[in-house]
Amino acid sequence: MNMLHSLRIATVAAAMLVAAASSLHAQTATVDDTAKFLAGMMPSADSPLVPLTKEAAWQRHAKFFDSAFGQLEQRQLSRIRAWADTNLAAPRPTMFYMFSGPDFLYANAFYSKASTYVLSALEPVGSVPDLSRLPRGGIASALYNVERSLGSILSFSFFITKQMKTDLQAGQISGTLPILYVFLARSGMTVKSVSPISLDDQGAAYFAGENAGLNAVRGVRIMFARSDGQEKTLYYFSTDLSNSGVKASGFLKFCETLAPANSLIKSASYLLHSGNFTTVRNFLLNNSATIIQDDSGIPLAYYSTKKWRLFPFGRYLGPIDEFQGRYQESYAALFRRAQPIDFGIGYRWRTPETNVLLSVRLPDDGSPAIDATASTEAPPPPRPRRPRPPADIGPRPPADFWPQPRGGFFFWR
Repeated sequence: MNMLHSLRIATVAAAMLVAAASSLHAQTATVDDTAKFLAGMMPSADSPLVPLTKEAAWQRHAKFFDSAFGQLEQRQLSRIRAWADTNLAAPRPTMFYMFSGPDFLYANAFYSKASTYVLSALEPVGSVPDLSRLPRGGIASALYNVERSLGSILSFSFFITKQMKTDLQAGQISGTLPILYVFLARSGMTVKSVSPISLDDQGAAYFAGENAGLNAVRGVRIMFARSDGQEKTLYYFSTDLSNSGVKASGFLKFCETLAPANSLIKSASYLLHSGNFTTVRNFLLNNSATIIQDDSGIPLAYYSTKKWRLFPFGRYLGPIDEFQGRYQESYAALFRRAQPIDFGIGYRWRTPETNVLLSVRLPDDGSPAIDATASTEAPPPPRPRRPRPPADIGPRPPADFWPQPRGGFFFWR
């Protein structure tokens, strides 16, 4: 009898253990835990991802990201935040970052006080599955691909889009979403929710299950909170920003509902120098309270002196050789009185070579927001001899780094 009783107790206990294990496995990791895990940070104690943190691949990944992001914080991000605190007197609640890819990292560094971020580029949103259900070996592969896709921005301050596209398209983790997760987590944010979003041709927003029409712009809305509890919103839209692209979509109409905003343009392949991007260029000039850019952004000729006050920082050496023909004599003249900076961004990511232009919109006096010439392409700039750059400092990109143009876009930024 006692033996039978003991057997029943053992059977019940075993069943309870199996049920508990099944329940744990059935749990789905929260988006915040998933973001932290991909960023090499410990998820919450009860997360189903915790056992995966004991794997050698994740521990190596965490150590690598701790070092890389620590160096980036010291070398650039903390200095950018200090510069912004000093030079941005009254930031707007919204910031626009066109041609951004998933670069929340620098959006937040320059405009940490924004409550709504709107990022946009060609790259698709992609997806992040339940990582606890990836096949054996899938975690190591996924983490390695995330590391590779972030290699250029951690070293040079911009994405090699071709490399990012290759690294994040083959596996189950794809697109910009995993990178946004990493940047949010490493910026100290708590991810609250993630929702697909679409825009119809009038800029109206549609969420999961709603039909936005044939020409809908696809994106994602991420709700997150700072460490102090302040809640914020990040939008990322996969969209064509050329004239024909924005004409066929409601993306700029959606952005207009959030304007005026602060804007950031960095490592934008000089697309805004082209006649094929006049619509988005004019939009930024008409709907921005401030614009922070390097020289790959809006050409100086389109900033009306009646509408903008210009504050140059750093040193202008002209475009790198891969963008010959975009040298601006007026930019060079402006930067002869530039203030120094202690960080580097853009294609000339080394601090002694970096240029940053802060443009502050003056109070409206009722005249047109931009010059009439802004709707046409600027005349070809003069090609004077460019200054010799200072001695080589910092890491160099790989041999196959430089892009090949395709359809007016360069697959990197």
